[in-house]
Amino acid sequence: MKRAAPIRPAMRRRLDGWLRGESRCARVPLRVSVAAGLAGGVALIGQCWLLARIVDALALDHGGLSEIAPCLYLLLLTVGLRVAATVVAERAAFEAGARMRDSLRERLVAHAATLGPTWARTHRAGEVVGTWLDATESVGRYCSGYLPQAALAALIPLAILAFVIPTDWVSGLIMALSAPLVPLFMILIGKGTEALNQAQWRRLAHLGGHLFDAVEGLTTLKLFGASRAEADAVATLSDTYRRATMAVLRVAFLSSLVLEFLATLSIAMVAVYIGFRLYYGAMHLLPGLAVLMIAPEFFRVLRALGSQYHARMEAVAAGEAILALLETPPPPAPAGTRDLPGPVRTVRFEQVWFGHGAAPVLRGVDLALARGRCVAIVGASGAGKTTMADLLLGFLAPDSGRITVDGLDLAAIRPESWRARIAWLPQRPVLFHGTIRDNIRLGRPDADEAALRQAVARAGAEGLIAELPDGYDTVVGDRGQDLSGGEIQRVALARAFLRGADLLVLDEPATGLDAANAALIAASVRALCADCAVLVIAHDTLSVRGADAVFRLTDGRLVPVTRPGDATGAAAPPTPAHHAAALP
Repeated sequence: MKRAAPIRPAMRRRLDGWLRGESRCARVPLRVSVAAGLAGGVALIGQCWLLARIVDALALDHGGLSEIAPCLYLLLLTVGLRVAATVVAERAAFEAGARMRDSLRERLVAHAATLGPTWARTHRAGEVVGTWLDATESVGRYCSGYLPQAALAALIPLAILAFVIPTDWVSGLIMALSAPLVPLFMILIGKGTEALNQAQWRRLAHLGGHLFDAVEGLTTLKLFGASRAEADAVATLSDTYRRATMAVLRVAFLSSLVLEFLATLSIAMVAVYIGFRLYYGAMHLLPGLAVLMIAPEFFRVLRALGSQYHARMEAVAAGEAILALLETPPPPAPAGTRDLPGPVRTVRFEQVWFGHGAAPVLRGVDLALARGRCVAIVGASGAGKTTMADLLLGFLAPDSGRITVDGLDLAAIRPESWRARIAWLPQRPVLFHGTIRDNIRLGRPDADEAALRQAVARAGAEGLIAELPDGYDTVVGDRGQDLSGGEIQRVALARAFLRGADLLVLDEPATGLDAANAALIAASVRALCADCAVLVIAHDTLSVRGADAVFRLTDGRLVPVTRPGDATGAAAPPTPAHHAAALP
């Protein structure tokens, strides 16, 4: 099995510092967890001493129940305090981990929103979701498990040594000398598992991304008869991940075995030494028995730290992916500060150039969109149609040239003011889990019932909603579960009508629909053209036959398309710029 390259020491130190810095949001519950754990450790010392005193009173002094009753009551109280401290410590640790995990998830989602859809298209959705869920879960376990235990591994042994050394300094010396061996071997073995943890995490991210993509494209795989091959590929990836997990577990069990051996050897040394001293009468039973009972607890805390050390290594491996995402620079934010004074009438591309890297995608594009007109852009995949939509929506900025809104440069307009005037209908509209009413009101939550029903009627969705079990209150699943593709499109169109936007951008609105549904969508779009400018993106001219003007995007330039049935059969204007000048 190929191993991943270990994280460089400088990067490891940086990730450790970053993880500790991120834990500041959970500082209060962490302190409560450590304080409660320390209180439980002190109660443990008292419990061992009281048990030793009761045994000494019964075995050597032949005391009765009345003589040991006070010690029994104190022992019950100590046990109760220890149980309460354990419960408080565990709940506070869980709260600390949840706070750190949720804080990171909120930041990751907010940063992904800042990066925009252009960034999202270049990353596998499954791997991104894996970072949001699995990686943050690992960091949460680091905060809830490793951090409190690291503090307790330093505090509780010191408290135990403070009790043992005055009682029996030789046993205390044995404990003090053997205690550093546990974290030393823990770190040495941990270095060997670091690369395995990284490999396991990367395989998990790859498996999650592949499985997510397979589920997304399950219908396509079925249509092309590739589902069996895809299932075999997922099985291969799963088996690879299983082997990586078993390799990590093998080393983890080896680590536990070594730590248990060291702790057992140290406890045995203490027990043998105390046993000989008791045999020769050089030591009283009470202190010897108390030290003997507390010695396993001394090493139990250190062994627990060894177990949680794997949570730290897993968090470091996961933190690398989280930090890479958080440090991805967002695109330049629009610096516009002006608000649009009134309804938008005309939007123009004026000699717009744009390129991803060195190769230009758009070369001096001129185009005009006007209220009441529908303009379509067709072209092959990768021609730059989506790039034009992203430029229009404000997710990208032109390298040169400009986009104007009623003569005002789009770069000077405040993004929120501009996007409030836009409705976007993607190729696959997203419906969330909720009622039909809530889905339609997504862009305008304050819309009244009359406006809602008017938008539904204009979108041709009245019959659809009337046939649903609960009408507007029918609950649909994520991505419009239980609705067909055409029904989802009509609900999304009703959402666009209700929004009352000045510009509507449609990305392949008829893809995957039958002729009847495609005709309904086309009629609804034509009705919407009366109130706004419409830009339709498609792969071919057949799906945009109702557009007022059609342009083909080829080699970064717009070329007018002459269609049968155009006025007098004349050719379209020779250039996009000419067409733009002719629009109102």
